[in-house]
Amino acid sequence: MGGRLPVRSLKATGGLIAVAVAAAAGAIVTVAVGAGAGMHGHELGHLALLLLPAAVATIAGVAAARPLLARLSIRLRHTAIALVALLVGIANLAVLARLMFVSGHDMTAVLVMLGYAVGAGAGAALVLARDPSRAIARLSATARSLGRGDLEVRAGHVDGGPEYAALASTLDRMADRLGQAVATVRDVEARRRDLITAVSHDLRTPLARLRAMVEAIDEGVVDDPPTLRRYAGEMRRSIDTLVTLVDDLFELVQLDAGAIEAETTRARVADVVGTVVAECDADAILKGVAVRTDLDGAADAACSPRLARVLQNLVQNSIRHTPADGTVTIEARRADGRVHVVVEDTGEGIPMSALPHVFEPFYRADPARSQPGSGLGLAVAKRIVEALGGDITVQAREVAGVRFALSLPEPSATAIRS
Repeated sequence: MGGRLPVRSLKATGGLIAVAVAAAAGAIVTVAVGAGAGMHGHELGHLALLLLPAAVATIAGVAAARPLLARLSIRLRHTAIALVALLVGIANLAVLARLMFVSGHDMTAVLVMLGYAVGAGAGAALVLARDPSRAIARLSATARSLGRGDLEVRAGHVDGGPEYAALASTLDRMADRLGQAVATVRDVEARRRDLITAVSHDLRTPLARLRAMVEAIDEGVVDDPPTLRRYAGEMRRSIDTLVTLVDDLFELVQLDAGAIEAETTRARVADVVGTVVAECDADAILKGVAVRTDLDGAADAACSPRLARVLQNLVQNSIRHTPADGTVTIEARRADGRVHVVVEDTGEGIPMSALPHVFEPFYRADPARSQPGSGLGLAVAKRIVEALGGDITVQAREVAGVRFALSLPEPSATAIRS
């Protein structure tokens, strides 16, 4: 409180100084006009002496009216300003008339005319202030509604002048951005809840299996070597499932945190594809599926090393859902500064109704997503591709396999990882 009063006092003083400067400028202009009209030196001096009390009256009137104007609405403020201006004019005229010994009859006639000017000025001020007053009321109501959480309300077009229209436009743009931000937060929160629910569900099955087998071994229910070896194999598969799920979750967290944006390392498409084929080869042989590649001149194209994770998820998904003697093909080509990669299989296909949901985390509504896996592979692949500035699509027919197509901007080939 102690620091606010001096600031107000300085503002008030500054305002009076501005009025004094304006009055002085007006007096100087008046004297200059008199000089231009042929007035002599003693006449100009007399005129200057007459203007001095007029300037004092002007400053006194403004000083007296200013604190009162601060408490008025905009319509009353406009009216009061008009009245103050006219009253200051009347006071100046009265002072000058007395000093110049104007006759009482002439003075009365002038005052009557100024009285009409006061009424006309007040009426004009009330009419002219109507649109600004309505604009402020509308802007205030819009701001209050936004403060209450009604993010659909908008000020729209308001009259009253360009300043009010600009303020209304700014307020509406702010409301749009606020609505988008709230919608984004709600969407993220809903996805987070769905993800936690799905993760809890997918963790429950392998953990329950592990617990049952460990308890059976610990309590001596199972002690013969063949059964123990079988249990060990089942436990290892359950642990692998948990590890894959945790890795995919960690990948999602990294993507949401923007870890890819600062990545500078690059790799060759041929090296990435070769690594993916090597890592998936064991599963392909076990399943009896052939994995083929056709790089079509894109072997030396630069790409992010994370493309390996994308292709690995896509190829593993295709191998998982392609029957024996089937084929998984990886194709790549360069065009228009982009790298286009396709992973296509001759597997069981995906129902058309399920295609829009294929990249959703833990989506299980179709046969192609109901078999073992973390349930996050395709979701991770999509997030990585989008974080790299690309896009990924899926095409399928009911019984003719699946085709994943992704397109990425080709980055600079500097700092390619060997």
